[in-house]
Amino acid sequence: MNADIDATASKHLRGKYAIVGVGETGYTRGSGTSTRALGTTAVRNAIEDAGLTTADVDGMLSYNGNDSVPSTAIAGDLGIRLNFYMDCQGGGSSTEALVGIAIGVIEAGLCKTVAIFRSMNGYSQVRIGGTGRSTGRSALSGDALFGRAFGQASAAQNFAPTFMRHMYEYGTTPEQVAHVKAIHSEHASNNPKAYYKQRVTVEDVLASRMICKPLHLLDCCVETDNGNCIIVTAMDRARDCRHPPAAILGVVGRCSKPRVDNYFQSGPISSVAGVYAKNILWPNAGVGPDDIQVTGAYDAFTFTTMLQLEDYGFCKKGEGGDYVSSGIMRLGNQRPNNTSGGHLCEGYTHGIAMVIENVRQLRHDIDDSCPLGADGRRQHTYDYSEGGCRQVQDAELTANLGWATPVTGSALVMARGA
Repeated sequence: MNADIDATASKHLRGKYAIVGVGETGYTRGSGTSTRALGTTAVRNAIEDAGLTTADVDGMLSYNGNDSVPSTAIAGDLGIRLNFYMDCQGGGSSTEALVGIAIGVIEAGLCKTVAIFRSMNGYSQVRIGGTGRSTGRSALSGDALFGRAFGQASAAQNFAPTFMRHMYEYGTTPEQVAHVKAIHSEHASNNPKAYYKQRVTVEDVLASRMICKPLHLLDCCVETDNGNCIIVTAMDRARDCRHPPAAILGVVGRCSKPRVDNYFQSGPISSVAGVYAKNILWPNAGVGPDDIQVTGAYDAFTFTTMLQLEDYGFCKKGEGGDYVSSGIMRLGNQRPNNTSGGHLCEGYTHGIAMVIENVRQLRHDIDDSCPLGADGRRQHTYDYSEGGCRQVQDAELTANLGWATPVTGSALVMARGA
């Protein structure tokens, strides 16, 4: 039996570390370059964004699924000598978990400043659905016997039982959840770097072709090629960096339900890892769902956003459909979600771009279409009509909810630092 997490154990870390730099490449289909080049560009951009030099970075963490590049290759290309590095296997729950690891290794004195990156040619090379340039499928053995043998080869197929069970138990409808795509598309229309900038309606989502019940095409994320990076360091160093730091209040990393493999054998199927993770996240962060102003809930599919917001406590269990269709997630309303357009519209990044977006929200310097002032900063209008602003006014607290599968998740709470 798992012991309860004692929040007092990590209370002394609250606000002691921060994200000080963010960097990315464009979100494209057909980058024309290698994952190594994408990663190197993203890390360099993040270091420059922080106002640091390569000599200031001595730790590096990365994650991969399908394709990526090791930390040592990126470090070598940038002339960085590492005191600590680690590359792990993982997808959507990795970024927040690696933020926690970065805090741990800096706290342990193993290094001082950590670059966390994800690089992927997720459209032009190795595609998650198994198409594109790939090494082919392995023989049907081991864990594959519990999935592929029964038609569960893709993420949509793997997650569908959770989505369908939620609809059965609570009366959630595809129409309610389609609001996630519609709202994220509104946000993306104000994001110059989003791959899909066109606004779509709930009706557009429901009219798109069925991929895997209950998922229509527009319920699914966009595959892209891109590199992304964030820089983590201690707050006493962060205050000397270029931008206001995004203080890290709390992290939960790769918290899981009782079974991770054949997950539908351990109920309730309609709940996701957030039902456990919230009991770590909120006590560690010292805040609760009602305090959060901006969320970044992983949207590989519209349903993943709905399920996480529900199980992390932003609404009561079973009311996720009502929550996402209420308009609360829209810019200008109480708690905007995925203000960049997220995976459904900006580009697919296995979660790290959602952290980048919330860091910029906390800086009050989102890279939207608002005009630049004499000081080089955006003069945000808070006009959220198409092609306008996406900065949340006076944003002070954000939450990122990472997703690997219905049974594994990570999360991160940040605050605007002084």
